[in-house]
Amino acid sequence: MRGLSTALAVGLIAGAARQGLAEPTAAASEAPPSFRREVVAVLSRAGCNQGTCHGNRNGKGGFKLSLRGEDPDADYLALTRDVGGRRLCFVDPDQSLVLRKPSGEVAHEGGTRFARGSREHQILRDWIARGAPRDLPAAPTVRTLEVTPLEAEVIEPDHEVMLRATARLSDGRAVDVTGLCVFEGADSGATVSPDGVVHRQAFGESVVLVRYLRDQVPIRVDFVRHGAREAWKAPSVCGATPSNAIDDFVLAKLRRLGVRSAERASDSVLLRRLHLDLLGTLPASEEARSFASDPRPMKIERLVDRLLRRPEFSERWALRWSDLLRNEERTLDAKGSQTFFDWIRRSFEESKPLDVFAREVITGRGSTYSSPPANYYRAARDPTTRAESAAQVFLGVRLQCARCHSHPFDRWTQDDYYGWSGYFAGIEYKVLENRRRDRNDGHEFVGEQVVWFAPEGKVKDPRTDRPAPLRLLGTGQRDEAPESARLERLAAWVTSPSNPFFARAQANRIWASLLGRGIVEPMDDFRATNPPSHPELLDALAKELVASGYDVRSLVRRIVLSRTYQLAAALPDGEPGENAPNDVRDAYFAHASIRRLTAEELLDAYTHVTGASAPLGGFPAGMRAGQLPGVGAARALGRPLSPSEQFLMTFGKPQRLLACECERSDGTTLAQAFQLLSGSYLDELLTRPENRLAALIGSGRGDADIIEDLFWTALSRAPTPAEAASAARVLGSAEGPEARRRALEDIVWGILNSKELLFRT
Repeated sequence: MRGLSTALAVGLIAGAARQGLAEPTAAASEAPPSFRREVVAVLSRAGCNQGTCHGNRNGKGGFKLSLRGEDPDADYLALTRDVGGRRLCFVDPDQSLVLRKPSGEVAHEGGTRFARGSREHQILRDWIARGAPRDLPAAPTVRTLEVTPLEAEVIEPDHEVMLRATARLSDGRAVDVTGLCVFEGADSGATVSPDGVVHRQAFGESVVLVRYLRDQVPIRVDFVRHGAREAWKAPSVCGATPSNAIDDFVLAKLRRLGVRSAERASDSVLLRRLHLDLLGTLPASEEARSFASDPRPMKIERLVDRLLRRPEFSERWALRWSDLLRNEERTLDAKGSQTFFDWIRRSFEESKPLDVFAREVITGRGSTYSSPPANYYRAARDPTTRAESAAQVFLGVRLQCARCHSHPFDRWTQDDYYGWSGYFAGIEYKVLENRRRDRNDGHEFVGEQVVWFAPEGKVKDPRTDRPAPLRLLGTGQRDEAPESARLERLAAWVTSPSNPFFARAQANRIWASLLGRGIVEPMDDFRATNPPSHPELLDALAKELVASGYDVRSLVRRIVLSRTYQLAAALPDGEPGENAPNDVRDAYFAHASIRRLTAEELLDAYTHVTGASAPLGGFPAGMRAGQLPGVGAARALGRPLSPSEQFLMTFGKPQRLLACECERSDGTTLAQAFQLLSGSYLDELLTRPENRLAALIGSGRGDADIIEDLFWTALSRAPTPAEAASAARVLGSAEGPEARRRALEDIVWGILNSKELLFRT
């Protein structure tokens, strides 16, 4: 009886008295259900230990379980230490609330979770009837979970496949646990029954997650239309760069699924796409005309090489990494923000290897003015924030959930979390001056600081209240590195070619910046339960990044010269829409992604077309939005937002409070529509006296010439006959300079609000 609660002991005595000393029945002589392997699995399968139910931090209805059964010992105590004796009734197991509530016999906020007489019900009842025994210390444990098939192919008219799960135990046995697993569809392409039958909802590839206790296995199922493979055709090669390994991987998957891809985009679309993706700007009218009339072969290759050498390429990546490294002016102040941005820009301008760049950020110390990488730690001011940020930015790992409990969708435990956070302890600040304006804002700093490292700094594990031993992610072992070289040891491991995270995470980020979505999506959420859409392609890109010496330009060039990157956004005429849903086609990279221009791209496009500079809150006139070093200048200076800053915020420029790509929004909103259709800012750019429109009106050029110039400037192409005729009617009907000016403003307003300008195709 030792270790059992009083209520449990009384129940056992009462049960024994009722049964007397009769010989055990055959059923009673069998081994009782294992608490860890079966009872906890039943609670998971029924959803009892989910975060929305009793696995909540505070439990539900006075009953708390560990999230997804991560702590079986605590769950055992939660079930058996019931003073009233109603949760587990040993005298009459059928009266136990853990049976009656989930089976719907008693009112239950969570509803019916399993039927009376089901396998789940039988396991729980048998366990209670045996006295709710705890597993013996020598009881076999689960070593691995095996699911068959790991990959399945279902060709129409077939529409489903059955999954089987087997647990390999420490005693060598293989146990069928299909009925104890949780099956979850990871996308809209398929549903899966509690028994493991995967049902087709759409044609294409779908991922199903199979979970048993702490083990999770992703399963891929290909649903293929009848005859789709036979009818499949590769995109035409006319005008395209010769195929490379990227296309081989992408086309192999499309061929296997019978999904047609788009054809190659037109030259004008590719010109505009490459300028936006590589530089964040639109091409000049002269460059667009010259490219369109160039009859020579390999003009795309020559264009790409020119763009990669332009300074805007480095500014583009400085903007992206400023988002990730939280370069914002309230915390860094204006000088620190500018210094940090300039250092990032120079790093890409000089083609600094990405691994060297990462090591310099991680080990950054010294003055925030004279040692720019130190600003990274100025924005992340505590060990756990630094740890979460570094894992997500450099490794593509989201650790946040493991702060409070083992990660429900990944392998990370609290030991991993606090052991990793320990590397970032001991980072201290010496504030040389702080001229902040808001004395009530402890996060605002204006002035130079010095970041330094104190080896004695530790992170305490809240479960033990002791310093957590250092632990590199995924190694499963303590790190005995000297305390004084803690950051150097960390940086060397993060960027090591043998590290399974860094190269894949960075290759995926580069791919996503060009294709609109990652091979792993979200791009910074690598885990077994979020598998890559093209694992072989991701591995190949990572190897190429390492082989090039972590040269960003080299990998960018490789990607943009692939046929996959150069596909059009539109699908072939006559392609059956039910072959695969749009989100699935996006995941296959069967066509170019259509996405709204970012806030900076859109503002710079408007100033490019109108020829009117946008005042950017005290920065020099003529500066592009894509060159802005930080965010929050107005807040840091205590002034209202300028119209340009308000425009950028409306269109999704992040405040850089998170180390996540997700903070930047490219979604469309009603506020954006109002800003474009009736807002005063666009009207002010159009009506400014000294803009491009004034120059065109005063140039003496003919209407057709003016209209053609505007289309080449805004859309990198000549107007169609219908567009030219429509614009000519508007401009030709205006009499007098003022009327012609207003007519031209209307024409440009229509172009600036067109989908072709607002979206990258």
